[in-house]
Amino acid sequence: MIPTQEAITGKEEQGDLLSPYEALVQFYCAFNSCNMVMMAGNWAQSEDIAMDNPLGGIKRGWPAIRSVYERIFSGPARVYVEYFDYTIHEAGQMFYAVGRERGTFSLADESIELAIRTSRIFQKQDGRWKQVHHHGSIEEPHLLDRYQKAVMKK
Repeated sequence: MIPTQEAITGKEEQGDLLSPYEALVQFYCAFNSCNMVMMAGNWAQSEDIAMDNPLGGIKRGWPAIRSVYERIFSGPARVYVEYFDYTIHEAGQMFYAVGRERGTFSLADESIELAIRTSRIFQKQDGRWKQVHHHGSIEEPHLLDRYQKAVMKK
């Protein structure tokens, strides 16, 4: 499978949200526009879901995951990411996407270019794709250190 290099930014057409691609577009639209209602619609509302990222550790269940997004969306920092170099793998009632995010983290006069390995897993629920797992890892140790220090300042 050849990875797709054209980035998903969230500005693409979301269509009827029935395809894996459209579910990914909805996530990046929600994230980059700080839209909590859309973000909640993208994730399964269950205690069985999980998110693992370099800053928040492992969060389980929608209430814990929602709190991470609320902090990002309402905080002083601006974060923008887009998804590229990805593949989508569909298996019945689930699909997973494996790729990379690039973007920026900006806080006051500091801006950090982000490079994150990212995987997302979705499950079909009531005819729609709902995110059930996300894992993100910052590729470079020095970038992770810089990002963590910048976030801790806020």
